[in-house]
Amino acid sequence: MNLRIPLLLVTLALAACSSTPTQPTQSQQPIVNQTEDAATEARFSQNLNELLGQVSQTQEIPLPALEMGFLDVKSIPSIRKLVLPPSGTFKKNWLAYRKRFIEPVRLKAGRAFWDQNQAFLSQVEQDSGVPAEIIVAIIGIETIYGRQTGNFRVKDVLSTLAFSYPETPNKPAREQLFKDQLKELILLCWTEAGGKLPSKNSSQGINSAIFSSCLNQNSSYAGAIGLPQFMPGSIRSFAVDGDGDGRIDLKNSPKDAIASVASFMKKHGWQPGMPISFPVQANGIETAKQLADGEPQLKFTVQDLIDKGILTKQQGDLQSGGVEPQSKAFIIDLPYPDKDGADQVQYFVGLNNFLTIVQYNRSYFYAQSVAEFAEALGYKNQSVVPVESPSKNGGAKAATDKSKSKKSSQKKKAKST
Repeated sequence: MNLRIPLLLVTLALAACSSTPTQPTQSQQPIVNQTEDAATEARFSQNLNELLGQVSQTQEIPLPALEMGFLDVKSIPSIRKLVLPPSGTFKKNWLAYRKRFIEPVRLKAGRAFWDQNQAFLSQVEQDSGVPAEIIVAIIGIETIYGRQTGNFRVKDVLSTLAFSYPETPNKPAREQLFKDQLKELILLCWTEAGGKLPSKNSSQGINSAIFSSCLNQNSSYAGAIGLPQFMPGSIRSFAVDGDGDGRIDLKNSPKDAIASVASFMKKHGWQPGMPISFPVQANGIETAKQLADGEPQLKFTVQDLIDKGILTKQQGDLQSGGVEPQSKAFIIDLPYPDKDGADQVQYFVGLNNFLTIVQYNRSYFYAQSVAEFAEALGYKNQSVVPVESPSKNGGAKAATDKSKSKKSSQKKKAKST
């Protein structure tokens, strides 16, 4: 689930089209580079073979079958550059980020995607409690509904990041993350090709063409796949067969993508009928600034934030579109430079559903963009729990049929504007 694909892929495509070789400035430079490259590739192959051996042993998959699938794997130097953190002079810019994703082209595409899948989206919303607007917003921000799903082979991406991650302070942790995802990819592709786990050292029933195709499918530069940009581990844990054809295809099946996003959100704690975030009151900004620590953890009660002047009393009233006073919340800080380059911050109060979106992509910018994209599609950022049936723990119950009917009419009205 990565968001920098479009611009970066254009850059890479232009670089790949260049036919002019780079000339060394010193006669010894090519020899040094060749030596380093050879050593790097040797370590890459050794580490990959060790991982394949581990998977073979733990899952009882014939090692030759795995080795054949990775026979042409390669590390991609440009991938290492793409995952590097921004330079020290880089300033986070919430307004620029928002402008990139909440814009006319994506919103128009979102409404078209909704029209094409309206009946299925309504059914998924009813079954999961996850609003159609949220599902449509996530897929739109991730890939513009499949237009930008990445053009790197997923096995190359994950192998590169697992065994030759760039030198950063968190390199060990990041390499382990991608090693785990590479293992998940192998198991995903093995079962997709007809294999069982454990496989009892047998390749019987395996469709080698499907296994190879799965390993070679396109992904983002971080290994995310399909319309909703799921990592292999998320596909295995949360993706579902939405169109009922017996397989999960997040690249070519909008129904699979829709149902899988809803599955992910539901299993990560989405509370039906509840708002996502609230703006901080003007007289509470200084207090919010003191409480903002960048940690996505529900740590304050809404009543605490009302008492501090950060929220209004209505936002602590379930029947007025807010949440129960004892619901948990946290402070969201969205920095940006003003026209003079001075640091500014926009503050929100994040609720449980905001935190659920953060589980999809660990970025406040991302989560707030999803919320505002959804609002642009007609989502009402308020509670819709009926008076006679208030829910516990912040109001996690879904709205009644009457509330849903009203909400549906609101959405149709928003789509027509």
